[in-house]
Amino acid sequence: MVLRRLVPAAYRPVLAHRVLRRLILGFAVSFLGDGMSFVAVAWLAIELAPEASEGLWVGGAVAAYTLPGVVGALAFGRRLRRLPAKRVLLADTLVRGVFLVVIPLAWFAGVLTPALLVVVLAGSSLLHAWGSAGMYTLMAEMLPEEHRLAANTLVSSINFAATIAGPAVAGVLVTYVSSALVIGLDALSWLFLALIVVSTRLPDSQPVADDPEEPAARGGLAFIRSHPELLGLLALTWFFNFLYGPVEVALPLHVTNDLNAPGTLLGLYWMLFGIGAVLGGLTIGALRQLPLWPVTVAIVVLWGLLLVPFAFDIPIAVTVVCFMLGGAIYGPFVPLSVTLVQAKSPPQHLAAVLAARSSVLLTAAPLGTALGGPLTTALGPRGTLGVSGLATVVLGVIACALLLAREAFTPRRLARRPR
Repeated sequence: MVLRRLVPAAYRPVLAHRVLRRLILGFAVSFLGDGMSFVAVAWLAIELAPEASEGLWVGGAVAAYTLPGVVGALAFGRRLRRLPAKRVLLADTLVRGVFLVVIPLAWFAGVLTPALLVVVLAGSSLLHAWGSAGMYTLMAEMLPEEHRLAANTLVSSINFAATIAGPAVAGVLVTYVSSALVIGLDALSWLFLALIVVSTRLPDSQPVADDPEEPAARGGLAFIRSHPELLGLLALTWFFNFLYGPVEVALPLHVTNDLNAPGTLLGLYWMLFGIGAVLGGLTIGALRQLPLWPVTVAIVVLWGLLLVPFAFDIPIAVTVVCFMLGGAIYGPFVPLSVTLVQAKSPPQHLAAVLAARSSVLLTAAPLGTALGGPLTTALGPRGTLGVSGLATVVLGVIACALLLAREAFTPRRLARRPR
């Protein structure tokens, strides 16, 4: 009873849902596994690669763990969009788990090479855009609309928490055990989720038959293109993630070059960012009747404003606080944007729309990170962080102007419509 009072009212219906509680447990375990692999994949690539080309192999391994999801979303879309969400999720968990378990087995057998590592990692991520879509589609099917934001926020916050705990656990394990075995634990985490999906009675609603005249029948991207609001949300999210990419390059160089500080300060920045993201996400998710679009646009503007102080020679404590507040601002963006997609997409096509969204967004941060290298060389770390912040503010202002224009135009259009 005391524990119930400690849980905000918005989350109680979500946690009271017995089936969803089981799924969330599986999601949490798989998120932790991926959090550990965030460190282990790069570390294993360093161990396997020749010294002269280790940078290329590390980059290839990290990219292989995410980017092939774009190919999978496009290549398997026609087949997977006809399947129920639980089967789509199960397909991803099995593919991810089975491919990843090959890595420790090959390592034990002494046949693991950098090329084999990249190929196996690429295979493990082929269906991951669809798996993410299946996860959010299942939650939308199990919950009424008023509880979806809380559920999305809870899952997103657990994911952020895993990005804090996972690397910390992996740092110990790769030092004292083996990075290949850490990836094996990640494989087991996905097979654990697959077991939960198989053993739990989940919605098995069949999507409607394809109608060639309907945009969704041609795929999630066609449906998004035919709905300006979804297309605008996707564009906003893509550029938001793209402008975040340079931060991952500039922040480490800011710590080492501008501040002459040790790596512990970089760890502090990211740890506090993750803590802020968890707290900010849970706080927003506990609010009811939230205006989704205005809050989403406000997040973009505020995150950009909190990056701007990095461009100036100010005390480290100020930028540390800004980055933690930035995490609290940034954290709710994913659940808010997913909730908007769930609200604007027909249930029978939600998985296809979410998979298309995921595949497009998978390209944003890597391209932004790639831009971060030459940008940091030209402007320096401080300048890159400041420019990223200012560009993000401009993006938010443009989105705000378009949102206000749409709201002003809609009543006039309705007033002119013949009755």
